[in-house]
Amino acid sequence: MYRRMMVPVDLEHVGALDKALSTAAGLAQQYGAAVTYVAVSTSAPGAAAHDPEAFSAALRRFAEEQGQRYEIETAALTRVDHDPTADLDTALLDAAEEIDADLVVMASHVPGAVEHLLASHAGYLAGHAKMSVFVVR
Repeated sequence: MYRRMMVPVDLEHVGALDKALSTAAGLAQQYGAAVTYVAVSTSAPGAAAHDPEAFSAALRRFAEEQGQRYEIETAALTRVDHDPTADLDTALLDAAEEIDADLVVMASHVPGAVEHLLASHAGYLAGHAKMSVFVVR
């Protein structure tokens, strides 16, 4: 049913992604799908890494660890953007299309008042992506 999945990750908040990560891994195991973990960063130093190369290396290590932990095929794709806060939605959508994902599994939070004015990142992908989007709360 699924052959290539995309899982957006925030390397600074990996602990908050446990449910989405295990859901994606379970689906990958069930369908024999490969999982590409995608993260968006700036070229400026951040909490996850001091430069884009170190950020990409950290994401590759994360993907390898997930692959070993769940015994699934994994890959990593880093997007470097000058303003990830403003461009995250389109960066993730572009990444999903680039890797030809047929399923995106992503974490979200319980919607609050802000979501009545602004769409969440998961909501944006669910509303604009050509592929299926599985939002995990």
